[in-house]
Amino acid sequence: MKRHILSAACGAAIIGAASVACSDNTHKNPFLEAYTTPYEIPPFDQITYDDYLPALEAGIAQHQEQIDSIVANPDTPTFENTILALDRSGEILEKVVAVFANLDESNSSPEMVAIAEKFYPMLSQHSDETSMNDKLFARIKYLYDHPELGYATDQRRMIEDSYKSFTRNGALLDADKKEELKKVNSELTDLYLQFNKNLLNATNGFNIVIEDSARLAGLPASSIAVAAEEAAKRGLGEGKWVFTLHAPSRLPLLQYADDRDLRKQMYEGYTTLASSGEYDNNPVISKILQARAKKAQLLGFDSFGAYMTDNVMAKTIDRAEDLLLQIWRPAVKKVNEEVAEMQAIVDENGGDFKIAPWDYYYYAEKVRQKKYDLDESKVREYFALDSVRNGIFSMAERLYGVKFTEMPDAPRYYDEVTVYDVTDANTGEHVAVFMTDYFPRESKRQGAWMSEFKGSWINDDGSASRPVIFNVGNFSRPTADAPALLTLDEVETMFHEFGHGLHGMLSRARYKGQAGTNVDRDFVELPSQIHEHWALEPELLKTYARHYKTGEVIPDDMIAKLQAAATHNQGFATAELAGAALLDLEYGKLNPTEDIDVVEFEKRVADKLGMPAELTFRYRSPYFKHVFGSDGYASGYYTYLWAEVLDTDGFELFKEKGIFDPETAKAFKENVLEKGGSEDPMVLYVNFRGHEPSVDALLRNRGLEPVSNVDLSSKSGN
Repeated sequence: MKRHILSAACGAAIIGAASVACSDNTHKNPFLEAYTTPYEIPPFDQITYDDYLPALEAGIAQHQEQIDSIVANPDTPTFENTILALDRSGEILEKVVAVFANLDESNSSPEMVAIAEKFYPMLSQHSDETSMNDKLFARIKYLYDHPELGYATDQRRMIEDSYKSFTRNGALLDADKKEELKKVNSELTDLYLQFNKNLLNATNGFNIVIEDSARLAGLPASSIAVAAEEAAKRGLGEGKWVFTLHAPSRLPLLQYADDRDLRKQMYEGYTTLASSGEYDNNPVISKILQARAKKAQLLGFDSFGAYMTDNVMAKTIDRAEDLLLQIWRPAVKKVNEEVAEMQAIVDENGGDFKIAPWDYYYYAEKVRQKKYDLDESKVREYFALDSVRNGIFSMAERLYGVKFTEMPDAPRYYDEVTVYDVTDANTGEHVAVFMTDYFPRESKRQGAWMSEFKGSWINDDGSASRPVIFNVGNFSRPTADAPALLTLDEVETMFHEFGHGLHGMLSRARYKGQAGTNVDRDFVELPSQIHEHWALEPELLKTYARHYKTGEVIPDDMIAKLQAAATHNQGFATAELAGAALLDLEYGKLNPTEDIDVVEFEKRVADKLGMPAELTFRYRSPYFKHVFGSDGYASGYYTYLWAEVLDTDGFELFKEKGIFDPETAKAFKENVLEKGGSEDPMVLYVNFRGHEPSVDALLRNRGLEPVSNVDLSSKSGN
């Protein structure tokens, strides 16, 4: 089954920029017409709220008719009349789901939330009916059972993936169990909607209002300016500052505010997010865990975690956990060293307290300044967002020969979105459309991500249908006095999401279901994470990092300090990430039949791991959207570290050959970026790198001491 259609059943809700109720009888539903826009960009300005549900209904009807046609074909099943026909089906459904599901995440509204409550259950039901279609499955099974038919590698993989997708979605169950599974899936769809709604409302419902300017001591001028603008936007007048839970507001406060009580207030506001009151997600999580356990058991798995890891490179929870523990142990050792350095500064300054979690960012910054003479607030002045974006585009052109040209008149779903025509720098051939949407707003969920409004594929005549890809972020906004100045973390995040974008933009896979990021979950982060490495490489850095006022290129001494400080605070960063991934896996092992105490469960896991008192999980469960906002990363949050094993090992080849070495870039492009999910991921990696990776490269990159290797070879998908 096509992941790009069916996975949307578990998404969150959405809204269009110019979406208004339609009263014009001459209005035509844009989803039911061929797009006449450049490169088939969705005509956002023509889409109304009233278009979504009718288009969904029409899309489901069309898709069902196409499936019925495949099933009714009297000819013996072939790849072309079954798998390819299924891959090419659902044109209307793809269009409406792509717009609705993506705008729900990036530009939601009360109207979109209301539509979502009907939209996703309808989509989920159709997905279930398709995946449990006995006659359709019989044709796929025929192809699966006859490998002697001699299909090409990507075709054979499509057959195998289709067979596995159907069986994982209940194709082998009897009629009664199929109905039971449909009910469970419907319940999960509703629960994910509730979780996401609670999280968005709770996030927007929290703020800290400052009326005493003395409490702003230590904060960068840019953060204070943003807080003042937020207060003005809320009509609070002058002399007030508002801080929210969005990262560009929250993190600078935790990192720079001298007021310890203020840091504690923000930290506790974040770590108790969606944990009580009207928007409490704890009972929702309990119900999700129970429904997942029921689903796993119906499908013949010991746990939901076993179900989820069976379909990726890791294959088992134990193997994923084994990798994480090899990272966790040296990370915790490093945390203890970092805390000792922080405590020394507290003691030197007469502080009568022990480092607490709300102190970590603040005193980590103090240590950075003391050890490396590096003040990140000064570093930010060289990383204006537009400059960073230019650096990213320069990287892509030098590595992969693609050029980005702004399309000022192209359709966009919000006025802050920028649209680019991506072309081959040598031939001028159109490669993709790329959009960026970088600033926070109440209608956008937290975090940063990549997605697509249109995928890619190769037509029967050999011509290519090219994708429409976009990046979304929640980066620091510009102020009245300065452009958007990014933190080092935000810079790396921009490179990260652009790496995902390249995976989508450069795909040359023949089939939709294998194109771009349609790969195993523990492989999908390789293209994103490997491109983070270029962000602070001097060869690229000197081409884009310029002072926003003077235009001065970032000085060599600052670059040297950045490199010296590259592993600063990596114990904290690594333990946070590994701890959250281990918590996720522990949830995956559960088979609850009644409500659990989420807070107590988190505590038990922390105690089991020996979590340092100065840390907490990167995401507490009530706002762990990766795990409870959908099935997407459930029992799969470990994939960020799994992929880092690959990306750090892979980047060592670039460092050896040259970070812009044409042959190495060509090998990565052809074996990873272009291939999508058309071959086994470990085969693709080895074709690029020449060998299988170990965990040691990751530990070296993070400044941690290797303990033992993890053999990933046995964890390949086949």
